Amino acid sequence: MGKEIDLKTGELSRHVKKAVEAISDGYIIAIPLEHSYAFACDAFKHDTVRAMHVLRGDPLFTAAQVLVGNQKTAQGVVRQITPEIAALMKKFWPGMVSMNLRPQTGLSWDLGDANQLDQISIRVPKSKFAKALLAETGPLAVGSAVRVGGSAPKSLSDISVLDSELGLQFNNGNLRKGPATTVLEADETGIRVLRIGAVSLEEILNIVPEATAL
Repeated sequence: MGKEIDLKTGELSRHVKKAVEAISDGYIIAIPLEHSYAFACDAFKHDTVRAMHVLRGDPLFTAAQVLVGNQKTAQGVVRQITPEIAALMKKFWPGMVSMNLRPQTGLSWDLGDANQLDQISIRVPKSKFAKALLAETGPLAVGSAVRVGGSAPKSLSDISVLDSELGLQFNNGNLRKGPATTVLEADETGIRVLRIGAVSLEEILNIVPEATAL
């Protein structure tokens, strides 16, 4: 497979339908996010998630990030959403804030860590295609479409894997440069800013004044 689909032509709904079919069939696909391309697959298909880690050359026990379509879906996979976390979600999602949170116990998935970390990185993306796709698929496991240590791919031509290793590739041209996501970690002890990116520390503190920066 590995067929390339141009997102700048044709109907979005048809493109989404093809992506949903590929994901349902257990394939990895390449999709555009805000500033780079990512591999994506069904978060609940263990073998496919494992294959994505192999494709990226991830070390053992690396957990994939999870993309969801909205805050309500996040509540279904995260077991601790405090008023402060909810406020951050409302303010910055969809957008460039990733949150490391505690997953619901009993979820039938393995994001790559054998469910040992008791933490998932979760985000609602702003990308039009990703949002439309997530509305149909539910949670997706994702990782940057590059071997570990490489630069984030701005175009499909930057992805150095065989076409046969992907179900479909969705082309939105050369993506504009931009900052990485801001990364937060939250649990019963509070909220910590692990990485400053697209959203500043000041913006976080405006919502949660007691947040700390590492």
